[in-house]
Amino acid sequence: MATSHRKRRLTAEDLWRLARPAQPTLSPDGAQACVSVSTYDMEENQGRTRLWLLNAFGGAPRPLTEAGEKDGEPRWSPDGTRIAFVAKRDKDEEPQLWLIAPDGGEARRVMRMPTGVSGIKWFPDSRRVAFISWVWPDATGYPALEARWKAHKESKVKAHVVEHEAYRYWDHWLSDGRVPRLFVVDVETQRIVDLFAGTPYELPAADPASHHYDISPDGREIAFTHDPAEAKRFDHEYHVFALDLRAKSFRHVTKGSRLSHFSPSYSPDGRSLALLTRNLRRNPVAESRIALVDRGSGAMRHLPWSWDRSAQAPLAWESGSASLVFAAEDRARTHLFRWRIGERAPEVAALGGTVGDFAVAGETVAFVRNTMDTPPAVFCVSPARGERRIDRFNDDVMAGVALGEVREMRVRGWHGESVQMWVIYPPDFDPKRKWPLLHNIHGGPHSTWGDNFHFRWNNHVFAAQGYVVACVNYHGSSSFGQRFLESIDGEWGKRELADVEAGTDHLLREGYIDRHRLLAAGGSYGGYMVAWMNGHTDRYRAYVCHAGCFDWVAMFSDDAWYWHPKELGAWYWEDPERVDAQNPRARVARMKTPTLVIHGLLDYRVPDSQGLAYYNTLKAKGIPARLVFFPDENHWILKPQNSRLWYREFFDWLARHDPKGRRRR
Repeated sequence: MATSHRKRRLTAEDLWRLARPAQPTLSPDGAQACVSVSTYDMEENQGRTRLWLLNAFGGAPRPLTEAGEKDGEPRWSPDGTRIAFVAKRDKDEEPQLWLIAPDGGEARRVMRMPTGVSGIKWFPDSRRVAFISWVWPDATGYPALEARWKAHKESKVKAHVVEHEAYRYWDHWLSDGRVPRLFVVDVETQRIVDLFAGTPYELPAADPASHHYDISPDGREIAFTHDPAEAKRFDHEYHVFALDLRAKSFRHVTKGSRLSHFSPSYSPDGRSLALLTRNLRRNPVAESRIALVDRGSGAMRHLPWSWDRSAQAPLAWESGSASLVFAAEDRARTHLFRWRIGERAPEVAALGGTVGDFAVAGETVAFVRNTMDTPPAVFCVSPARGERRIDRFNDDVMAGVALGEVREMRVRGWHGESVQMWVIYPPDFDPKRKWPLLHNIHGGPHSTWGDNFHFRWNNHVFAAQGYVVACVNYHGSSSFGQRFLESIDGEWGKRELADVEAGTDHLLREGYIDRHRLLAAGGSYGGYMVAWMNGHTDRYRAYVCHAGCFDWVAMFSDDAWYWHPKELGAWYWEDPERVDAQNPRARVARMKTPTLVIHGLLDYRVPDSQGLAYYNTLKAKGIPARLVFFPDENHWILKPQNSRLWYREFFDWLARHDPKGRRRR
């Protein structure tokens, strides 16, 4: 398994030299793709995003834009003559809508929207564009909106005053009275229309993205996702409504259903409306299933769901209205699937790794895929030509880098049940030597360590430091079926710990792991797990706890407090013993392992008080601990220089507590 010493090892700096393509859009004939590509400058400590044109049949990529700070969300017009995109230019305070011809030239701003533009989609006539903007419902008309925005920006009072339950989300406040609404603009006359003016309708505040609405093929109707409850909350059941643009009347498409519905998509022939549904009354993490609404009769039918996986938004129709394309997780990978209407289950259209953003034109699909070994790249697939890669953005950076082997294993975890585990080896791995083991524990808990090239927690960068890295997809992880996903409900920590320990035991039996050099790290729920482990075992030399949950009672200050009792099984005041049975804070007396605690001030999902309380507790007990606190980061570390510091602190801490530690820069 040894790799040539002439190649260097992957570093944190390399991660920020890699281009990150995303958001493909296809020309109507499927011959060209346009993608948004982000690149970063470590010294400037910021990124830039511009649009690139790619030939679906091969050829060198060509930059389409250069001037924008963040040129994103490209959308090819149905007539093929223009590409709409969202960008901040010429001192724009908020992103605006721009147009550019595919053959280049100067981009043109369509209009100035004070509150910004996102989630754009063309109308079939190629004359109008729909978009989303956060506005005050009572600020009707452009002059009123502009005046309200100016007053908002210039106000010296920055207090947040709320009475609603969902008032923060991840890293921003929802306290200024604005809501996400749908607008349409004529790209020639610049006339803007608020489609929800004078109504109670709005898009989901948690995720006001373009997949939450769609425009009918004749351009006469828009279907959209809406929470009909008067007081909005992120765990509510959504419903799909439709707006008749001529009659200016609204119709409740999913009225009477006891499911949650979202992400509508019209079939090209206009006869059907596809959407996703979830049975939240059965379980708060119920799977997403595909349903079809007959636009003539209004009847809704589900595609047969003997297939035990969860479909992801968006849903995209292929030409002929006979099949849907979507992404879904399956056994720690995310594939692109095609469901032919009438079949019992979907087929794989493009294999993961991890397939992310995609676009459909006719029967051609452009998509972005990455794997554990390869950063994001752009591909096209069609029945006539098969699959082919159409970009070369990261070839130069990766050409000189040596990566270790990645193996996929199955171990017997909790109660002997089979659990999947990735193992990533150092480039110079020799099974005859003894190596330190580093667990990289994923968050969620209902997510997965997929076959993906993770920029913030990159397993090859970890392995390049000389660690054998293990990523256990413990009970509760997604992509292994709904029963496995829901198995931890009301008993957090128990099965997950058994699975991680089973991974350790399995690798110790392999013979190349030094039992005196065991380490573990995790973020978010993974941070919860290393705190939980600290109260249950002392076999690990050190932990790294990033944005970790330390106390489920104090976690009631987070942005999703109403979700905890659904997973923990009780409100903390009604059954404190049950909550404490899943609480790291309740195991403090047993903790003794040195821990690096990392947290961001702008983290509202796991508030910074969690990290500070954990760090203070370790210090009070005399346990070696170090705090790395980022006042300008949220749940994730997103700035290049902060990321470089994060990796440096991470490796320094592990090396300090590894008796034979070595560290590569």
